[in-house]
Amino acid sequence: MKTVKLSDNELIASYQSGNEQALKTLIARYEKRLFSYIMLSVKNKELAEDIFQDTFIKVINTIRSGNYHEEGKFFQWVMRIANNLKIDYYRKVQRMPMFDNGDSEFDIFDIISTHEDSVEQKIIREQIYNDLHHIIEYLPQEQREVLVMRIYQDYSFKEISEITGVSINTALGRMRYALINLRKIIAKHKVVIE
Repeated sequence: MKTVKLSDNELIASYQSGNEQALKTLIARYEKRLFSYIMLSVKNKELAEDIFQDTFIKVINTIRSGNYHEEGKFFQWVMRIANNLKIDYYRKVQRMPMFDNGDSEFDIFDIISTHEDSVEQKIIREQIYNDLHHIIEYLPQEQREVLVMRIYQDYSFKEISEITGVSINTALGRMRYALINLRKIIAKHKVVIE
């Protein structure tokens, strides 16, 4: 049986029936995406590797014990586990960042045109995205996480709320404050985004 073509739930069932290859296929399917998410969140390779490893240990233990119940997408469940482990880490070291409240509406991504054709315009757009990526690092953790998941990983706010374990309104609020704070950072550092 070719495990690569099986769905996530079929792979889980196959693993529970004793097929170790099914688990390897399942992990390989999501490891890069999960590690990227964790790394973007914690900015430390060793910590990201620890959380990544702890996530899959918890996933494997839950599946082995028969406590995994299909309640949605497997990967979203894995992301929630990773997110909870990350939060636990921040709580443990008392470094969970807080965010400021703002009152202005601003979407920095509205000014980036995606309909440019010339090589020069593409280079400029790429530089803008690189500059924005560096500016995003200044955002509080919770805001940065939502912004990265929405803009760079193209998750819906419903998916973001499920992964992070907060309400959709909280996810929307974090995105709003992320955009407000981006505007403040851009103004403070006099960054030109045109």
